[in-house]
Amino acid sequence: MTKGTPSEGKKASARLHYKCRRCGNNSYHKKKGICAYCGFGSTAKIREYSWQKKNFLRKK
Repeated sequence: MTKGTPSEGKKASARLHYKCRRCGNNSYHKKKGICAYCGFGSTAKIREYSWQKKNFLRKK
């Protein structure tokens, strides 16, 4: 039997993201223990950035 590249394809079937307890999205990483959407598991604050929001009241 060969090992290496053929065995790597079987790893893709594993499920890594589960439903987050805090935000309810399917983005909680099983191995890392951190939610990609809200940041649960790493910080107490909700994960948010200024570039995520559209600025509708932008002055020209």
